[in-house]
Amino acid sequence: MLNADTIAAIATPSGAGGVGIVRISGRDAAGIATSMLGACPPPRLASYGGFFNKTGAVIDQGIAIFFAAPHSFTGEDVLELQGHGGTVVMDMLLQRALELGARQARAGEFSERAFLNNKIDLTQAEAIADLITADSQQAAAAAVHSLQGVFSERISALVESLTNLRVHVEAALDFPEEEIDFLADQAIQTQLDQIQQQLRSVQQSAQQGRLLKEGMRVVIAGKPNAGKSSLLNALAGHDAAIVTDMPGTTRDVLREHIQIDGMPLHIIDTAGLRDSADGVEREGIKRAYAEIEKADRVLYLIDASVQPADALPELATTSVTFVHNKIDLANQRARSEIIVDAPHIYLSARSGEGLELLGQHLKHCMGYQPQQEGRFSARRRHLDAIVSAAQHLETAQHAINQLRAGELLAEELRTAQQALASITGEFSADDLLGKIFADFCIGK
Repeated sequence: MLNADTIAAIATPSGAGGVGIVRISGRDAAGIATSMLGACPPPRLASYGGFFNKTGAVIDQGIAIFFAAPHSFTGEDVLELQGHGGTVVMDMLLQRALELGARQARAGEFSERAFLNNKIDLTQAEAIADLITADSQQAAAAAVHSLQGVFSERISALVESLTNLRVHVEAALDFPEEEIDFLADQAIQTQLDQIQQQLRSVQQSAQQGRLLKEGMRVVIAGKPNAGKSSLLNALAGHDAAIVTDMPGTTRDVLREHIQIDGMPLHIIDTAGLRDSADGVEREGIKRAYAEIEKADRVLYLIDASVQPADALPELATTSVTFVHNKIDLANQRARSEIIVDAPHIYLSARSGEGLELLGQHLKHCMGYQPQQEGRFSARRRHLDAIVSAAQHLETAQHAINQLRAGELLAEELRTAQQALASITGEFSADDLLGKIFADFCIGK
């Protein structure tokens, strides 16, 4: 699908640099190359020479590479001009391309054209942006795997399985004269069970991929003087929060961004949870509960020197790790254990004893793996689509087992397939595409 217009943009960051690149894509790219270079270079061969303005004067000297359609990133004719990385020089080259009939590219339009021309799917397009903005090695590696199609392959396999199951179900609906109770066919139930199991596995991997991309929100909560600010400082590696013996010192939310073995975490320190007559402190406590509700993981601190281990609060989340702090004052050893399905870690934020156990625990919560094969980056929209598909498959199970409704089963399978297809862009709305590619940088 070749566009009628030709686009151009500076593909490197603004400012001084050794090399700057102007990228041009579209049916006029070869003609622009002839006008700016004197001749269009042979495809895929780097050519060194001058870049000329309309009077024939040299704007800059550098390397030009021409990619003939469809063998290019966008699937169209593409010209890349690699010159000296100065703001004025790059702008002069871009303006010359615009004079010759190109228009300024929108944010992400090169990647959008690659998607529309079936060079990449939607998850691969998003992986490009994720790779550019990755702020850790783990996130970058996951984005590369998505760019290579790891995520797409798993979604495509699910879509294919759903397609095969739909063929079976809808064929039975189309031939009712056969008088076969196809809902009693164990093969349908088996296939549906397998699809749900595969979907749960993909959902878990996608959740881990989202945490790698966005970072895990870790909220430190607990009663006053449990050592929350001390733990924040210990994790951050510097004095980010004020630490005193006075209860209620922290009255607002404090945030620190850290990495543990390349895993990004957003650590959030909150006000001590207690009843207070102080209006400012009450507002801080209100904000603390709001952060707890949004957290991916809550570290609930307990003062091991004064509070018994069985005096635990009930929080409106299952993603809680109970951290027993001040073990140096309680004559306890650092350890990690599971009590009534909840993780408990014993440490001292002041001495650092047991902090390594907490770090290992947080990495486990994010799905850390020394070997990165099979990991991919994911976004919230991917998780939303997976959750939607899972809900429709649950309804499909109900249609088989309780309602015995073949038509409802077929419809739920169709809707689940449509939800999954929206991830790769096989099924997508134009407004979704506009929103996705608007987040890209110009020139990509």
